[in-house]
Amino acid sequence: MIASNSILKLNSVCSGYGKVAVLYDVSLELNVGEIVSIVGSNGAGKTTLLKTISRFQAISSGTIEFYDKNINELAPHTLVSLGIAHVPEGRRVFARMSVAENLELG
Repeated sequence: MIASNSILKLNSVCSGYGKVAVLYDVSLELNVGEIVSIVGSNGAGKTTLLKTISRFQAISSGTIEFYDKNINELAPHTLVSLGIAHVPEGRRVFARMSVAENLELG
């Protein structure tokens, strides 16, 4: 059996806020050695995507896998122990701490 190179995989993920859908059928894969950027205009769903991956936002359909393990039902604090942390931009970080310290705090 060949080991997967996949670190993070989203399969047809949909998410949003209440009845407002923001992400529609998003699929992506991040493999070992890759660097991925998410770009888009304000309101395009970048933050919702990150919140959904880190489980701060509910998934309405689809799956998220981290090292081939489905993480759809895991709580954010459980994901931290696996290596996924969410550090919001600017407004909800500890300003006197470095980026690394904010990440470690997660």
